Amino acid sequence: MPIDLRKVQETAPALVSLYKSAGVSLRKHGLDGQRAAVYLVVDYSGSMRPYYQDGSVQALADQVLGLAAHLDDDGTVPAVFFSTDVDAVTEIELAHHRGRVEQITRGLAHMGKTSYHLAMDAVIDHYLDSGATAPALVVFQTDGGPINKQAAERYICKAARLPLFWQFVGFGNTRSNQFDFLRKLDELAVPEQRLVDNAGYFHAGENPSALSDADLYDQLVREFPSWLAAARAQGVLR
Repeated sequence: MPIDLRKVQETAPALVSLYKSAGVSLRKHGLDGQRAAVYLVVDYSGSMRPYYQDGSVQALADQVLGLAAHLDDDGTVPAVFFSTDVDAVTEIELAHHRGRVEQITRGLAHMGKTSYHLAMDAVIDHYLDSGATAPALVVFQTDGGPINKQAAERYICKAARLPLFWQFVGFGNTRSNQFDFLRKLDELAVPEQRLVDNAGYFHAGENPSALSDADLYDQLVREFPSWLAAARAQGVLR
């Protein structure tokens, strides 16, 4: 069962409006009652520093918690922070969401470069080890392309056989070509390169907090229903 409004009011009152907004988007996209494990993957590379400082990363974590409360029942989102390597595999909980991103990053080392495939590997390991039977929606935030594009593309294609959908979120300048690779991942050919279309991408802009919660949730779940249908048709999901 999803977490109900009363529990959100009791454990995380600051997230009530996010929870309600996420519910509207889920119903709009035919996902009311859908079960899914929700993951948050966050870019910890050096160029991300401003987004940690201005609260954009914490805001995204809160938004993902509001969504996860509908799709999962434990009030906890597994979170992967990555740069050159995987910097942390941890959790963000409804009851302890305030300042959680700062608490996590305070214990991390130098902000490095950007290795998508290592973060993806960490998510895949966590999901397989968890014994989950529901599919996973992975919210994967970054502000640019990876240092190893070939590895990232290979991981997306291989992971198409697993019940995980990768929803990439770009923070940064809309006019920059740094997101060309994410657009490429979104458009990889099916079935020539991957079994199903298991990745989506949208651009949250240079000032992600200016994006309304309703718009963010619509973008996060927009491609999830078509992936669920394709994954069932191909036997990726039972």
